[in-house]
Amino acid sequence: MPDLNRVAKRMYNIHPNAMRLVVGEEIDGTFTLESAEFFQTDFQAEGGLDGDDAVYRFATTEHNDAVVVGRQRPGEDGWTMIGEVETVERVDATDATDA
Repeated sequence: MPDLNRVAKRMYNIHPNAMRLVVGEEIDGTFTLESAEFFQTDFQAEGGLDGDDAVYRFATTEHNDAVVVGRQRPGEDGWTMIGEVETVERVDATDATDA
């Protein structure tokens, strides 16, 4: 059986706590996942970015080599692909209050 995606595994292990994600060149912020699960090696999650009303979905790619991110803003019917998760870091409780 293939290994789990490293980024997805890290996101799953931090969930439900806040995490700092860098998504491509567009987003660097604190996310909280409402749900996160693996189906064998496939990862899926949904959550939000602090200060943003949009819903974000995360999923591993077909070959399990990246975690891609889609965003749906309030009032939009569909999802917009915004990039791949580049880095994942745990946000400490002290970091969240200092921001």
